[in-house]
Amino acid sequence: MVAVPGLKIQFGDVVQIVGDDESLQHAAAVLGNSVKALNELHFVPLFIGVALGVALGTMPILIPGLPAPLKLGLAAGPLIVALLLARLGHFGRLVWRMPGNINLAFREFGIALFFAAVGLMAGPKFFAVAFSAQGLTWLGAGLVVTILPLLIGGLIGRLVMKLDFPRLCGLLAGAMTDPPALAFASKVCKSELPALAYATVYPLTMLLRIIGAQVLALWLL
Repeated sequence: MVAVPGLKIQFGDVVQIVGDDESLQHAAAVLGNSVKALNELHFVPLFIGVALGVALGTMPILIPGLPAPLKLGLAAGPLIVALLLARLGHFGRLVWRMPGNINLAFREFGIALFFAAVGLMAGPKFFAVAFSAQGLTWLGAGLVVTILPLLIGGLIGRLVMKLDFPRLCGLLAGAMTDPPALAFASKVCKSELPALAYATVYPLTMLLRIIGAQVLALWLL
């Protein structure tokens, strides 16, 4: 982006400056010029955000007409708090920013833990259930529920909205809240465009899934 009057920069933004040595030193004194500081993770803001997210996730939400209160849970609570804190940017000397290398490490580690947890939970009974009549029915229903929305969303995004492949992959992965699909799309495209599109739709999709599942369960009981 070209520097124009009114442009706001935040902690972590990279600014390219051209000028004489004295002016560059003055700009570095004002803006900062430390790669080490940018790569350091600020643990205090991180843990404050996690604590606020857990508190929000466990807070009961009363909705008229439902027999029990809803809860955002440990997924949507920290997600909403992270969005709000990222929008705030900083509070005094507390800066809510995740360095890129640490962000990538957390994402890869989180995906590994996700697969490990799913495997440990499903492993003992997976083969016995998967190859039974009921298991095959569930597999068929899962294929329909998964493939049909992807095909419909992909066709609308490509033919109607004229989205390119990286953004379309990110949107579909975010709509299915599927981090492995995002990781695959990012490696294939070798771009951050899938991650940007994913981040746009993922929070709303996750919130709707959590709230919608609780509402359906309370109504059907």
